[in-house]
Amino acid sequence: MRAGNSIASLAVLLVSAVTLGGCAKTGEITLGGITAVRSACPSVAIPAQTGDITLFNPAASREETAIDVTALMTNVRSVCTDVGDTVQTNVTFDIRARRADTSAARDVTLPYFITVVQGGTQVVAKRIGRATVHFDSGRDRASTSGQVSATVDRAAATLPPEIRKNLLRKRRAGEDDAAIDPLSRPDIKAAVQRATFEALVGFQLTDDQLKYNATR
Repeated sequence: MRAGNSIASLAVLLVSAVTLGGCAKTGEITLGGITAVRSACPSVAIPAQTGDITLFNPAASREETAIDVTALMTNVRSVCTDVGDTVQTNVTFDIRARRADTSAARDVTLPYFITVVQGGTQVVAKRIGRATVHFDSGRDRASTSGQVSATVDRAAATLPPEIRKNLLRKRRAGEDDAAIDPLSRPDIKAAVQRATFEALVGFQLTDDQLKYNATR
């Protein structure tokens, strides 16, 4: 489903990653002796400031003595199924939590999101999930795991033939454009950016929680 603009500012914080290889294979793009492996599979990461969450009691306080529960998202892994017209990526992660009051058993439910970002800034899909962490009586630590999935349209993640042809064209010494990086051309750079996707996961934070993470 379409997402609003609230998460778009977070997505900008993520820099798209490419995998580098030592020798060219089918489906790879070689630029100036460096082989960049392009895949329709999105890169997966946690946007800055969304990998941890802090709950306070009372909720309006931001004093250290009022910290109730803290949680961290970690061990993010993905498995991509790169076949057919759509590319499916399954993402798993762990949540590790700690609480201040250990007097009784308690369940704490934490909201998280997965969002698909195209070209580094455009949010094309977003879903909200919830994970419940159970604390046993007398224990201050607990953990749980989560799993989400993201779908990318293969056509949108595939470079147009003319762009790919230009990137793959062998350049010989003495040619006018032999020393020019094809990605320095605005049209090629824009096409590669449009075909680049990320699947971002993190805690679904309120504006106050985001501000706390950014300024603490």
